[in-house]
Amino acid sequence: MNETYFETIKCNDYEVYNIQYHKKRISRTIGININLEEYIYPPNEKLLKCKVIYNHSGILDIQYDEYYKKNIKSFKLVYDNNINYSKKYLNRDCIDKLKENIKEDEIIIIKNNLLTDTSIANIAIYYDNRWLTPKEPLLIGTSRNRYIDNNLILQKDISVKMLKESKKIALLNAMIDFDILEDFIIKD
Repeated sequence: MNETYFETIKCNDYEVYNIQYHKKRISRTIGININLEEYIYPPNEKLLKCKVIYNHSGILDIQYDEYYKKNIKSFKLVYDNNINYSKKYLNRDCIDKLKENIKEDEIIIIKNNLLTDTSIANIAIYYDNRWLTPKEPLLIGTSRNRYIDNNLILQKDISVKMLKESKKIALLNAMIDFDILEDFIIKD
């Protein structure tokens, strides 16, 4: 029970985004309901990444950093059948190790021959005229849940073949929401 976790929450123009989904994930992670509204006060109107660090005792720290979106155009497929990142652990060594010596902008993690996530976001593919997201991602993201709840994406097992046949993919996380990419390269 010594694990430490974190949430990344988007703040812009003093507004805090999708806080209910973050509260639900914290509750699922540690079994405690925390009223995040009591802790998050954006210090300025800029686009900020609010990092809430917590454990089973409660909130440990709140950090704010100005956010700059990464320009991601190339992906490397990385295979790991043993990776476990089912909670948003502060210690991301298992993911960081997968990114070592990678020249591409980002990785796509394949587990048991199925698509899971990138190192920074859930993923969706546009396939058969609909958006699909992995049924078993490494981490159940807050943006992913919002899009599923609103019937905008469907959960499905996604093979590498399906990924490679997709003309569009989308990255989903709290900061970029649903970022559609049409100009990208995927390398084995």
